Amino acid sequence: MNFSKERPFLLVGAGKMGGAMLSGWMAEGIDPSTVVVCDPHLSGEMDALLKEHGIRHVASVPADLRAGMVLVAVKPQMMDQVLPGVSSAVAEDTLLLSVAAGTPVSKFQGIFGNIPTCRCMPNTPAMVKRGITAVYPTNKVTEVHKQDVAKLLSAVGKVVWLETEDQIDLVTGVSGSGPAYVFYLAEALSEAGKAAGLPDAIAHELAVATVCGAGELLHQSGEHPSILRQNVTSPNGTTAAALDVLMHENGLQPVMTEAVAAAIKRARELAE
Repeated sequence: MNFSKERPFLLVGAGKMGGAMLSGWMAEGIDPSTVVVCDPHLSGEMDALLKEHGIRHVASVPADLRAGMVLVAVKPQMMDQVLPGVSSAVAEDTLLLSVAAGTPVSKFQGIFGNIPTCRCMPNTPAMVKRGITAVYPTNKVTEVHKQDVAKLLSAVGKVVWLETEDQIDLVTGVSGSGPAYVFYLAEALSEAGKAAGLPDAIAHELAVATVCGAGELLHQSGEHPSILRQNVTSPNGTTAAALDVLMHENGLQPVMTEAVAAAIKRARELAE
């Protein structure tokens, strides 16, 4: 790995996403003495995790710290405030990772120079180690760097590599924002159950269990979603009747396409 006790891994920001990744790394057995967490406002849960593993915590980057790898996991609107304070820890061979939405590589290069940089787009299922992270590497990122990054990010889910930075915005619209679409599906299914006459609690439990179970079946089976859909759709049956509505030319697909396009448009606006 590209970090050690002498050149530690510096995690800047230990909120939900940074914290989820850190939890995954600890579960994978990364040496906690090689990790430093910089965050002036730790949650009680994260403070307990750091103390449990003996991970060093600082409110600001010490002047004598030189990082082998840096992961920036702060909100985009905090970048101008946070990044200058990190620059002292960055050397020419430091590998930089960012999971901040809407913050282009050029922003980091303007502060740190042309160091090896990976711009990453994870999603919130990383919190239960079932996420997927898309990564765009700059030309300074070596194959060894990629192996290190893949090993780190795979601790919280799958990893895919992008060819161009503008693909990050496309990923944002699909998997970055995607969990919210699935959560809304569960809400909508629950509301439909209530509208049909089920008690609120039962409609909610049925909807949540169905979405979770179907997702797990899709995950474990390895089958294409269309195959699983066909497997549970008897001709002229109840499922077929429902799918006639959902798969109508004005049904779910055009709405989903429009929703993803809206997310991509907003991601591009935030990057300007």
